[in-house]
Amino acid sequence: MQVERLTIDHVGQQGDGVAFDGGRNIYVPYTLGGEAVDTAASPGRPADRRDLVQIIMPSPERIAPFCEYFGVCGGCAIQHWQVDAYRNWKRLLVVDTLKQAGIACEVGALVDAHGTGRRRATFHARQGSGELRVGFAAAGRHEIVPVGHCPILDPAMDGAIAAANAIAELLKPVAKPLDIQVSATDNGLDVDVRGSGPLDTAMLTKLSGLAKEHRLARLTRHGELVLLQAPPTVRVGRATVTLPAASFMQPTQAGEETLAALVAERCKGAKRIADLFCGFGPFALRLAEKFRVSAFDSDAAAVAALNDAIRATQGLKPLTAEARDLFRRPLVPQELREFDAAVFDPPRQGAEAQSRQFAASRLTHVVAVSCNPATFARDAKILLGGGFKLSEVTPVDQFRHTPHVELVARFSR
Repeated sequence: MQVERLTIDHVGQQGDGVAFDGGRNIYVPYTLGGEAVDTAASPGRPADRRDLVQIIMPSPERIAPFCEYFGVCGGCAIQHWQVDAYRNWKRLLVVDTLKQAGIACEVGALVDAHGTGRRRATFHARQGSGELRVGFAAAGRHEIVPVGHCPILDPAMDGAIAAANAIAELLKPVAKPLDIQVSATDNGLDVDVRGSGPLDTAMLTKLSGLAKEHRLARLTRHGELVLLQAPPTVRVGRATVTLPAASFMQPTQAGEETLAALVAERCKGAKRIADLFCGFGPFALRLAEKFRVSAFDSDAAAVAALNDAIRATQGLKPLTAEARDLFRRPLVPQELREFDAAVFDPPRQGAEAQSRQFAASRLTHVVAVSCNPATFARDAKILLGGGFKLSEVTPVDQFRHTPHVELVARFSR
């Protein structure tokens, strides 16, 4: 192994330390600005990537990580950085992305929304060399790191790792890579197993018994029901929503509540709101306590769950929900005339088509929620080109210890 000593200049956008070497950037994980480190290249890895061998001169901002798997498990990129410095870096991820896109605006202080921890996780089960591994993907490698516990999980996820291991062990004869998604709900753990392929009746019966043993609220396979012991529900404002199988929800309860509060604050003065990419209604159901809302999403199961919650909840303003592919059929200016504000929270790829329709409409207020500052910047430039002004950007950190950051922004004419 050939060792090369480098001096780290700063922490990059993916959480790796960045060193300058011969006019190119070299990326070294788990390092901080100002550190002198010994590094080594690994076969098969990109030429600009190095493994950390030893820290020669540590940064005064370095702290001890709190998880025994840190540095091996790829779930967290940063546990070794003093909190204030980490928070400043995470806010700058948004500041620098907007600056590079030529967007000038004020970016507020980072809002911490980790709360009690992650309420959902996907565990990977892989077999190799006669060994079954269940856990998270290794950092920078196609391997699985078995974990006995995860300190960033919400206490409501207690039992998730044991259940994932039991499911993987039971399905070991299938000999296929599995992804086991676990979500914490008010009635217990909701588990969906992907990758198993069709299972015979005997195996499904064993899976049902396992679900009972681990007291799972629900167990599904590729979204198809194996066993339901209790409806997997979550509270959304004054409403209760029964989650569709394998449904998306914000990773932390605090994150959902924080984003929803920021959205509602930026909708003040509106009378009727369009909630686009609404999911099962984490914004729509809360907004409908004060505003008339029309919600849209391509996920028909999520929209059905939202409509069930609407029918079962008293005291809401008029709220409708419709299944619609907003990438192929965005709301057009004529439809947007019905609203005086729109909220949109698209997936990581952003909402370019819908943003173009906003820009062409007479809509006066748009509130954007994004988990990807780069695609947000692209969509923001479309709105700015259509006569909107970007007045507020608030970064939100519910993916603590990672380079992922969310934001809420307000546009007005």
